[in-house]
Amino acid sequence: MKISPLRQELIPQVIDLMELGEPYIRPRTYSDYWLYATLFSSTCLVATIDDTLAGAVMAFRSQDTPGDVYIQDVMTHPSYRQRGVSKTLIAAVRDQAVSWDAKRLYLTSEPDNTAAHAAWPAMGFVNQPTSDYKVNDIWVTSDFKGPGKDRAVYEQHLT
Repeated sequence: MKISPLRQELIPQVIDLMELGEPYIRPRTYSDYWLYATLFSSTCLVATIDDTLAGAVMAFRSQDTPGDVYIQDVMTHPSYRQRGVSKTLIAAVRDQAVSWDAKRLYLTSEPDNTAAHAAWPAMGFVNQPTSDYKVNDIWVTSDFKGPGKDRAVYEQHLT
């Protein structure tokens, strides 16, 4: 498996890959991925196996809180699941975050995304308790991503 920065020529393949993640992952526009490949390629990464796109992660260092790196999307092609693709992509983002002396890696999931709620703790992320509410023992923060966009927040401390 080869991990490399997102390149512009891979954008159509990344869009096709992200479409496979619906309803929890929604592909962004070509312009969004162009921006990711041009300005955020150190944490917007792709995994290839035998020259085939096996997975991708889109993550960003906060400009307002540089100690935070937020993982927006992680997707592994169904044909490559259970091969460590997502784990390897997350590890590469973590390595970059550590090189920046970031303090926290974090991400969110929809309250009903049971696959994500199993995956994140297995990769060392901790569901952040809130006073809002629980769904199947998962803490959920109301309106985390805007009105009606409740999310379970997971984080991993880096230091």
